[in-house]
Amino acid sequence: MLIKSINQSLDELTNLLNQLSDQLYSEPCAALSNSSIGEHTRHIIEMFQCLENSYESEVLNYDNRERNKRIQTETQFANECILKIKKSLKSENKILFLEQMIDGLTFRIQSNYYRELLYNLEHCIHHQALIKVAVLQFENVLLNENFGVARSTIEYRKQCVQ
Repeated sequence: MLIKSINQSLDELTNLLNQLSDQLYSEPCAALSNSSIGEHTRHIIEMFQCLENSYESEVLNYDNRERNKRIQTETQFANECILKIKKSLKSENKILFLEQMIDGLTFRIQSNYYRELLYNLEHCIHHQALIKVAVLQFENVLLNENFGVARSTIEYRKQCVQ
């Protein structure tokens, strides 16, 4: 179910990217504090890439992302990266160690793959919500009504309708 939800969110992002020119995608946006849709998309993608690249070593440090500018400037390349992420998602859970430097000290805490997948899904949805604010200014872009909406909110809204 978790991987299905991740694929759904990534498909929604792909759908958006297919509607944007590289110029609109990479242009600074006032609604995003002068960052671009591409920068937010790159951040989503690289967090997933970082997790997938750390699966074998079992040590995960999100600060060690690649920060590939092509992802934030070329929609087609970003879509290729999303497709690779979807293909690389693992179905087997395992222990991982999350490493991060805070105030000059390196911390390492135990986590697991599914927990980090869940974190990345919620992180993806959060950035999609920000992207949605920028996209609302474009007349010809269509988004799924649940783009950038947490799965728990979607379920809550369904219950309220009944």
